[in-house]
Amino acid sequence: MTEQRAHAWGRELRVVHQRLRDALEVAREAITDGAGAESVSRDLRLFCLGFCTALNGHHTSEDAALFPLLLERRPDLAPVVAKLKQDHSMIEYLIAGLQKAVDSGHGSEEQLRHLDGIEAVMETHFRYEEKQITGVLDELTGEGLDRRTLLGPLA
Repeated sequence: MTEQRAHAWGRELRVVHQRLRDALEVAREAITDGAGAESVSRDLRLFCLGFCTALNGHHTSEDAALFPLLLERRPDLAPVVAKLKQDHSMIEYLIAGLQKAVDSGHGSEEQLRHLDGIEAVMETHFRYEEKQITGVLDELTGEGLDRRTLLGPLA
């Protein structure tokens, strides 16, 4: 039983990443498939809020709970965790730009450029994170490890 739970942490991370990819796609569709400007703006605010909140929640949970746990157990991961935290800051900055574009009613082309930027950094970050820490996550054991605390609201 412990071995199965330990191996689930790496899978949990991948599942959360896929859910975030799906949420990004829904936000993109709100821009490209909207009938009228008012409808697109309203839908995009809703989908952006959901996506941005979920992505931020994931990163906040990693920064507050998962990364300290990893560093406690594997101090040698300090450079990896530092890079991942740096990515989180960059993504937070890009999300703020998207939210500003949505709130100010900028056109769909600019909104799509913001989403493209977020997606590019997010994908690079996810691939790096999965490559660097899923093996370590697969070895995590211990009582009281909660997936939402470690991985955020989509876990």
